[in-house]
Amino acid sequence: MWTLLHLKYTKHVIASKGENGNKHRMTGADGKDVIVEVPLGTVARDAETGEMRCEITEDGQEYILTRGGRGGLGNEAFKTSTNQAPDYTQPGGEGIEEWIIIEMKVLADVGIVGFPNAGKSTLLSVVSAAKPEIADYPFTTLVPNLGVVKYKDFKSFVIADIPGIIEGASEGKGLGLRFLRHIERNSILMFMIPATSEDIKAEYKVLINELTAYNPELLHKEKVLVISKCDLLLDEELEKLKKELVMPVPLLFISSVSNINIEALKDFLYNAIVKANKPVLG
Repeated sequence: MWTLLHLKYTKHVIASKGENGNKHRMTGADGKDVIVEVPLGTVARDAETGEMRCEITEDGQEYILTRGGRGGLGNEAFKTSTNQAPDYTQPGGEGIEEWIIIEMKVLADVGIVGFPNAGKSTLLSVVSAAKPEIADYPFTTLVPNLGVVKYKDFKSFVIADIPGIIEGASEGKGLGLRFLRHIERNSILMFMIPATSEDIKAEYKVLINELTAYNPELLHKEKVLVISKCDLLLDEELEKLKKELVMPVPLLFISSVSNINIEALKDFLYNAIVKANKPVLG
């Protein structure tokens, strides 16, 4: 399974109850299992408390989410020294009824984080075979896009284009919480800000603040800041920017359109993934 689309119109999943015990020394059968197949990266939460019940991250992994009805005991279970042939049995048990929220978090090695129109989708289309929608208006990307980046010696890694962040996203503004949960899965956070931005440091601070407000643990991940659309600056302007821009994370200046430093970016990301001890596909 790659998506949760097959569950979109399946609101109720009902397992059968346990069968009654039998008078012929037979215990009733347990209710038949109902198995819901989901893709890797799926999380199940209690709808009332929000508590995470399980997380599927490995192929073949199984978890009993809600227990069904147990079969009732047969008359043999109630035999005593004074009643060797009881004529009563135990009825089958009813299963538990509850509401569960099932959501999917994207599994990727690298997550691209940035404001709308930062060039995230363009980069993904250049470094992988993914074909995300690209246009010159905010929120072109409405769902995360995954791309497999081919690297040297037949190695590869997965990169995710996350829908653009805006200030207040951690409170649900814009696409809000629809995309922030996907960042939790990424081994590397690649912040992307265009070279034409009026204030790169201010934009980076907003992105960091939104991630911190959503989940402070995200700041422990390996980070890199990529300055995109460098082809739109004159050589003198770009050199000046490189000298003046001092950031607390590694910096790379690229252009997806002009293919500037794309290979250097792949090198950095692959080495960062290895450093983070994340298994790399290949």
